[in-house]
Amino acid sequence: MNEQLDNHIHKLRTQRKVSQQELADAIGVSRKTISTVETGRFTPSVVIALKMARFFEVPVESIFSLLDDQP
Repeated sequence: MNEQLDNHIHKLRTQRKVSQQELADAIGVSRKTISTVETGRFTPSVVIALKMARFFEVPVESIFSLLDDQP
C-alpha cells in the first residue's frame, strides 16, 4: 500500500492570517520546516504535528490525512 500524507496547513494559515515564519516561531521549528511539510516534501514528526494542532486549536486529523494511492 502506497500512502501519502495530505495537509491543510496553508488553508489554516491563510484563515488565521499567519505566515510560515510566525507558525515556525510559535512551534519552535524553522520556516523551511513549515514550508517543506506544507508542500508535502517532508513528513512531520508526531511532535511537530501535535504542536501544529495545538497552535491551530484543532485535532491533528483536521490538519493531516492519509491519501491512499491504490486504484
